Amino acid sequence: MSTLASPDSGHLLLMIRDLFDNAALWWGLSACGVAQLSKLLVELVAEGRWNPRVLLETGGMPSSHSALMTGTAAGLGWQLGFGDPLFALAAALCFVVLYDASGVRRAAGLTAERVNGLVADAGGLVAGHLPERPLKQNLGHTRLQVLVGALIGPLVALPGLVLVGSPLHLAQVWGWIAPVA
Repeated sequence: MSTLASPDSGHLLLMIRDLFDNAALWWGLSACGVAQLSKLLVELVAEGRWNPRVLLETGGMPSSHSALMTGTAAGLGWQLGFGDPLFALAAALCFVVLYDASGVRRAAGLTAERVNGLVADAGGLVAGHLPERPLKQNLGHTRLQVLVGALIGPLVALPGLVLVGSPLHLAQVWGWIAPVA
């Protein structure tokens, strides 16, 4: 049986330590969180209402998926070098996610909007063949929403990576855990 299939407790602790020492991942996730939290402010300014439901929704301004991907990719580039093949893979995945958010997912949302309109216009004439509830329409993003999210990613991740480091490093600096040799 391989070590990865059944790690001993020491190996498992090293894997957990490595996970919490992965600054690029954590700062990418932080950028995603900042983008998602900023949707509250955008909703308040644009719509004049406090709507915490936007924290659990996809779509809208800014794109948190874009922030996650660009923040993580920028962190990898900073740590490994922007010529590293792993950064190239991360950048390629970024482009796919950003394109998908403003292209395919947005088109799916616009299609759902039209289907919901058709259902409303039909008004029960074809009962039993209509969805019980409207299709989710806010799936994708405009190009501006993707761009703003894509900018938030590195703007959060790179300063965090450079100035703070990983959660493990932060816990060590704050004295929560002893530094590991």
